[in-house]
Amino acid sequence: MSLVGRFVRLYSAKPAHPVGPDGRMALGDHFRELRARVLRAGSFMIVAIAVALYFFDGLYDLVFGPYTQAVEKLPEGSSLATTSGPAGGLMLYLKLCGFAALIGTAPFWLYQVWAFILPGLHASERKWSRVFVAIAGPLFLVGIVLGYVTLPKGLEVLIALNPDGVTNLVDFGNYLQFFTRTLLVFGLAFEIPVFVVMLNLAGVVTGKQLGAHRPWIIVGIFVFAAVATPSADPFTMTFMAVPMVVLYLISEVIARYNDRRKAARKPNAGLSPDEISAI
Repeated sequence: MSLVGRFVRLYSAKPAHPVGPDGRMALGDHFRELRARVLRAGSFMIVAIAVALYFFDGLYDLVFGPYTQAVEKLPEGSSLATTSGPAGGLMLYLKLCGFAALIGTAPFWLYQVWAFILPGLHASERKWSRVFVAIAGPLFLVGIVLGYVTLPKGLEVLIALNPDGVTNLVDFGNYLQFFTRTLLVFGLAFEIPVFVVMLNLAGVVTGKQLGAHRPWIIVGIFVFAAVATPSADPFTMTFMAVPMVVLYLISEVIARYNDRRKAARKPNAGLSPDEISAI
């Protein structure tokens, strides 16, 4: 086999052995598929980093926009710095472009993960998983956008806590980590309704149980928002908590509807062993 043929084979996820009637594959074919999908995602990531380097100025303005807005509202603000020595500027480029490439290529590498797992699922599991992916993706993006909008206020509060006469030198790497963690927390927080509905479909919780514990769950949501948000001001916490409460109430309605649908199909499904059925 030529060198080009071997290179192409590395990126091929096609099994080398016949697939069984029940969809089972040889162990070696599973590893070949995993290798191919990792190489595809990695190669696509490298190309995306190169593209991000070309658009570095725009990415820099986007990521550090919240920081700039926060500093402009303070009499004695803060300054960005690189503390990685002579290579600090290079690391700034690589970290920022790597982060942008990871986010930008998310649909592609998530598809590779999905395509690797999908053959092992049953037909009903595939159907529900497609529904959850279609809902979870937009909710995650909404959470990220909301986190980006509220981030300047959180940074303003945190930077304002510096004593008079003290300049806050923010390391680039620390800020990028703070920026990423904040957006990730907001994005994951909006996945709570999806998780609740999944538990209901799995039979772990019912809509009635969710309603009975609703006050405590709402309190827990506000506590989570207070801990997860980067600042101590009530506005940022409210911006996260209120949408989460609304989404939780929607998930409770969906769970109650699903329970009624199950009860209509199996009238005695919710009875305990000590209860008498209608029959």
